[in-house]
Amino acid sequence: MVVSVRSWVANEGGKHLVLMLWLGANTWLFVKTFLLYSTGQQYYYLYKMLGLGLCISRASASVLNLNCSLVLLPMCRSLLTFFRGTHTVSSRKTRRLLDKSKTFHVACGVAICIFSVVHVSAHLANVVNFSVSFSDDFPALNLARYRGEMFSLRLPCSLIGCFSSVPGVTGVLLVLILFLMFTSASNYEIFWYTHNLFIVFYIILMVHMVGGALKYQTNIMAHPPGCFRMNQSSSAEQGEELKQHEDGERRCREEAHFQPHYPQTWLWVSAPLCLYCAERFYRYIRSSDPVTIVTIIKHPCDVMELRMLKKNFQARPGQYILLNCPGVSSFENHPFTLTTCPTENKETFGIHLRVVGDWTERFTQLLLPQPKIDVEVLPVVQQRRYPKVYVDGPFGSPSEEVFNYDVSLCVAGGIGVTPFACVLHALLDGWTGFRLQRLYFVWVCRELQSFYWFAELLCALHHKLWQENRPDYFNLKLYISQEDRLQSMSEEKYGPLASRLQVGRPRWKLLLDEIGRANKQKRVGVFCCGPKGISRTLHRLCNSACSSGTTFEFNKESFS
Repeated sequence: MVVSVRSWVANEGGKHLVLMLWLGANTWLFVKTFLLYSTGQQYYYLYKMLGLGLCISRASASVLNLNCSLVLLPMCRSLLTFFRGTHTVSSRKTRRLLDKSKTFHVACGVAICIFSVVHVSAHLANVVNFSVSFSDDFPALNLARYRGEMFSLRLPCSLIGCFSSVPGVTGVLLVLILFLMFTSASNYEIFWYTHNLFIVFYIILMVHMVGGALKYQTNIMAHPPGCFRMNQSSSAEQGEELKQHEDGERRCREEAHFQPHYPQTWLWVSAPLCLYCAERFYRYIRSSDPVTIVTIIKHPCDVMELRMLKKNFQARPGQYILLNCPGVSSFENHPFTLTTCPTENKETFGIHLRVVGDWTERFTQLLLPQPKIDVEVLPVVQQRRYPKVYVDGPFGSPSEEVFNYDVSLCVAGGIGVTPFACVLHALLDGWTGFRLQRLYFVWVCRELQSFYWFAELLCALHHKLWQENRPDYFNLKLYISQEDRLQSMSEEKYGPLASRLQVGRPRWKLLLDEIGRANKQKRVGVFCCGPKGISRTLHRLCNSACSSGTTFEFNKESFS
């Protein structure tokens, strides 16, 4: 499969440009700090004692400071949503870059983990070098109490001394928190709890260098590095320096003075941390407004539909919310795409959730508790009491861009149809002022019953467009992937869907070629929400060459 340069630039160019700038900033900062500690006069004696371990530990610390400040910015969801919804970010390319915020967050997180390992390894080498290169001439530089302490019989005591200092204790805690965050990615609940340790992580990070063991020389003018001292202990060094004895500039006017570095990490992380905390506080205030559950509809294949009402709640098609139910867990917030948005005539909004996992199972039990068999039925009508829920959001997502292309292709796999359901509702409700001229919609499900989630919506939109004499505006294709579960939508009202139902998996290349021939020399927005296999295939095809000259811009739904 031949990769098209034009398509690759459209899909990957901006992302790789930002990646190269980020890598360049990290490389420049690492090299700059490395050279400072290897050639800087204030670190002359410390470098002679510790060697490359000093340079690597400080250079990796600079990279850590940079990434610890950047990693918070992509998580400012409300700020990113604000930029997407204003004229501040008018370029579609820039808005698509904002959709990669999660990828950038992960890249910064991986860099923090890698350079933390480098930083810790370099400092372990420094601990050894403090013992091996113990300085009798400059006692203030020493971390060890005597030469060869690390190799003596009192090794446990010396290690305890190193790790009982402020940098040692905080360093161990930082590594432990990072380990918990990094290893919990496979479990959402553990991932959520460990990532809320971020505030503890940053507090420890800002005091990590207090009372640091690495010291720099403060009186370079009065004591030039390597100058001759009358009480120099090493006879070999004394012989070399005596040759420069007559040079007044090489004679020490006073003893070298050293002091530890003033902590500078707070200079890097305080602004992003304050911004993120302010954003979280704003979201907390906004999400504390009461939410009323209006309706609960049980759909086939363990799917629940919730219709809710919240004062002054506004959203655009394609956005998502974070749902919190204290009755299940006070600290967990789960993302759900809006399937219906509030309008002028209807203030309610809705979501569809599939019962998969512990959280959704417990939440469903609270919404629809199982009736007790032995309970006496009384002739009294009581209003159903739903659990208390909180809604944070809405937040922007790639699906918002569906309306900003002349032609869009929406590909859904199973419950991945939810981001596009709100788009279909907007078309049905007669939204205006958007650019979209033609919409291709492909929905792949394992079971026929899954199509009933939005069967009425699809049929209503089909009839509306036929009545408006615009049948080509909406091109619908439905696929049922498991042949052994082959059935038919026999209901008469679902006739438009039955005629568009196909068995098997879509032949994606033929589908894109067909769309390309019908829309020559155009840019087609491809939006995908579903299994990774479908996403990878579409991503690869969108980057390949198309004989019709059509450019397919790939957008993948991702909740940050």
